[in-house]
Amino acid sequence: MADHSRLGRGLAALMGDVGEESASTERTRGQRRVPIEFLRANPRNPRRTFADAELDELAASIRQRGIIQPIVVRAVAGKSDSFEIVAGERRWRAAQRAGLHDVPVVTIEASDAQALEFAIIENVQRADLNAVEEAMGYQALIEEFSHSQDDVAKIVGKSRSHVANTLRLLKLSEPVKAFIRSGKLSAGHARTLIGQPNAEQLAAEIVERGLNVRQVEAIARKSGKTEAKQAKGQFTGKDADTRGLEKRLSDTLGLIVSVDHRGKGGGVLRIRYSDLEQLDEVLRRLEKR
Repeated sequence: MADHSRLGRGLAALMGDVGEESASTERTRGQRRVPIEFLRANPRNPRRTFADAELDELAASIRQRGIIQPIVVRAVAGKSDSFEIVAGERRWRAAQRAGLHDVPVVTIEASDAQALEFAIIENVQRADLNAVEEAMGYQALIEEFSHSQDDVAKIVGKSRSHVANTLRLLKLSEPVKAFIRSGKLSAGHARTLIGQPNAEQLAAEIVERGLNVRQVEAIARKSGKTEAKQAKGQFTGKDADTRGLEKRLSDTLGLIVSVDHRGKGGGVLRIRYSDLEQLDEVLRRLEKR
């Protein structure tokens, strides 16, 4: 895990604080200027949304002051005049709008995995990602580069529960994720919708009525109680073996568990949890199996 920590510190050192560039730091960082057309976007960059208004504002600033903070790039194998952006795609896009012919860059050596890690770290630190983009970045680290959730948490400097809960947002339907990408739903709103049978309807209601997270949680609890009442009526008359299995599972997980055995080897298992921490604990136990 030490390598992951160094990645975070290394990126912070490269990026620095806006306004703190100097000739000495340029020499130590190997900063130079290259034609803007030599750069290309990183296809693995988790950030997909670049608002026009935001780019126009940054472009106006660049016209006045130039690019203070260099763009971090890596060389494209086999090409001396091509670089892939590791961190700073927004500045590159805005620089094109500002009409710049060349841009300051710092070239680093980075594998595909490290390039993705750098991109996620920069965007997470700057809060530039929406929750879905953040989740997709974490998923890429896990699926493409075999990182565990613990690894990802250490890479980005977040808690494991934050990573786990963010990844769960990917279970939401595309219409709900579209609300998140557009900024109409916050991550807090979205987490309350996970597992809700009427998530899309509730998401539209949140946007239309401007509901806050507590109001949504209250609606979700009410919906859950209704569901529980329906389940209670549905599962009456269970045999002793089924009730015994429910008790064993409940004792093991410390949560209310119901089993609806419907014959021919099939059925439905329900686990009730009261908060995200309890859900995270269930996931942690399942992942150990």
